[in-house]
Amino acid sequence: MATISGSGTASRRMGAAARRRLGQGIAYALCILGSIIMLIPLAWLVRSSVMTLGQIFIFPPQWIPDPLALSNYPDAFTTVPFLLYFKNTMTILMPAVVGTVVTSSLAAFAFARLRWRGRDLVFGFLMTTLMLPYVVTLIPTFLVWSHLGLVNTFVPLILPAWFGGGIFNIFLLRQFFRTIPRELDESAVIDGANPIQVLWYIIAPLSRPALITVAIFSALAVWNDFLGPLIYLNDSNKFTLALGLNSFVGLYSSQWQLLMAASTMVLAPAVVVFLIAQRYFVEGITLTGMKG
Repeated sequence: MATISGSGTASRRMGAAARRRLGQGIAYALCILGSIIMLIPLAWLVRSSVMTLGQIFIFPPQWIPDPLALSNYPDAFTTVPFLLYFKNTMTILMPAVVGTVVTSSLAAFAFARLRWRGRDLVFGFLMTTLMLPYVVTLIPTFLVWSHLGLVNTFVPLILPAWFGGGIFNIFLLRQFFRTIPRELDESAVIDGANPIQVLWYIIAPLSRPALITVAIFSALAVWNDFLGPLIYLNDSNKFTLALGLNSFVGLYSSQWQLLMAASTMVLAPAVVVFLIAQRYFVEGITLTGMKG
């Protein structure tokens, strides 16, 4: 009887292991299939960037360009003032990213580590703004900047980052800060540290993955932002890269091959930054929300 019972247990274990392997195989297959589907537009973009206009719209689609139209890249670079657009984008991106990281970390520290009356109520009220569509506040915000005489300047695209950095970033950092033991704060306070010193010397170094994640989010948001520059910038000498790409699309004709090449060049830095910082990015996302 013991032998029969032992063989039955072993067979059940083998069956469970086989089901786990089957489930993992199905999960991997679905992930691979989803990745292929998500990469098709990127592949289409890259192949179109080295094609002539006639090759792009040929049917059935030609996936391998023959011949390669590598001249699209220098042509796209010289057709529009690419360096000027890059300079304008970086002029907005650098202070906006710094402002987002600094002010969102200060706000998150206040919500996560400091005790003050109405803290949770204020945080809950701010969280409700996540459900507020951006277009609802678009016109009132534009009218405010217009009355201040700051339309057609970079100020409306930079200054808001220095006033909280966005509720999503505050929420992300708050959740991460709550995973850090509070005993570290108390030890620092006993040694005479004030809240700013606690944030700078203790919380910030331990929260580097989350801070890098916020920096990546804000940098990509500014880099890819099209609506903001479209609304606030009227002078073509102040256009950003995202807005400058629209220069290839005209009323009567469109240079799609140059647009694809320019889009590839604009996309490349974002991909490189993500590949370099993906370890911090994944760590910042996975550890956020482990407590509270």
